[in-house]
Amino acid sequence: MGRLEPTRLLIVEDQGTILDKQRRLLEPHAELTIVGTARDGVTALRLVDELRPEVVLLDLGLPDLDGIQVTRELKARHPEVEILIFTIFDEEARVLEAVRAGASGYLLKGPPAERIVEAIGEVRRGGSVIQPQLARRLLRHFQDATRDPDAPALTPRETEILQLIAKGLSNRAAAEALGLSRATIRTHLEHIYAKLDVSNRTEAVTEAIRRGLIEP
Repeated sequence: MGRLEPTRLLIVEDQGTILDKQRRLLEPHAELTIVGTARDGVTALRLVDELRPEVVLLDLGLPDLDGIQVTRELKARHPEVEILIFTIFDEEARVLEAVRAGASGYLLKGPPAERIVEAIGEVRRGGSVIQPQLARRLLRHFQDATRDPDAPALTPRETEILQLIAKGLSNRAAAEALGLSRATIRTHLEHIYAKLDVSNRTEAVTEAIRRGLIEP
């Protein structure tokens, strides 16, 4: 398998000092090519149209369109672009909204550059980034939800696939681990999304953990 080309990254952060720090942290890493930066949502959407990044590192607190609106609009225009939310602890409700809008995962602000680079690579390869310390808080938002007793259960194969996805495996890696084709994995994921009433991998993992269908 050939080595992937550097990931084309767009950084979106409204605070200039934080944006400069992020860029300085990430620029030395050969796994990334920073194609642009933006400090507001409108500019971010325009730059995605122009520059076609593979991953967007997105702050939620933007001055015009917020990160949730940007996520929703970006995924409608460019579903192939992966979005990694950069967040703080008191934004868990908004992170959940961003995941529902199509974000592939989230990082708490302040990790070492190597962890940010690793997370960007994970979402580029089709994986999910779910940090346990924030996931536990996000799950509280589901506690009052009533589970439909007639909702269809996951099959053993669907559970097996979702457990691998929860560990951060991409579709390709899950297919290799189970001896299946990527097309089969995608089909199983579509069935999982329908059963759990979700729209993406990260939300599927969060909902499955809430229901006790897989281990966190």
